[in-house]
Amino acid sequence: MERNVRTSAKALVIKDGRMLAVKINDNGEEFYIMPGGGQQAGELLPDACEREVAEETGIEVKAKDAVFIIEGSEGEPFHRVDIVFLCDYIGESYKEHHGDNNQAGYEWLSIDMLNKTPLYPSKLRRPIMNLYECKKYPVYLGNECAGDPEVTE
Repeated sequence: MERNVRTSAKALVIKDGRMLAVKINDNGEEFYIMPGGGQQAGELLPDACEREVAEETGIEVKAKDAVFIIEGSEGEPFHRVDIVFLCDYIGESYKEHHGDNNQAGYEWLSIDMLNKTPLYPSKLRRPIMNLYECKKYPVYLGNECAGDPEVTE
């Protein structure tokens, strides 16, 4: 079976010790993901990141450096490659925004408690905490798919 590769730009927006996250309600189960989404043909990744955050949250950001890469090669109809950009918070966007069907808004999650928060992919939790604490962290986080054990250390 041939599958396409989907490149996705995600945003790590940190403000006052908290990170911006999209809240998902999937048939009553609530969890969080980073704002962002698929890159369009001809669109640069930082531009995709900024567009997606504004569309999903109504917040304007400025994408800076790429800080993480994580893949999802199984469990989805496509092979996902997520590039996570550290972003500056600019403010509320005046553009019309709309979330995905199962999106239940957004929240600012405490980075101190991120390892115990249902943020997915879970392999991002500790590296985000380390980045925030100016500790060493890996950039390439490998593959994560449904059924992997929770990363809570």
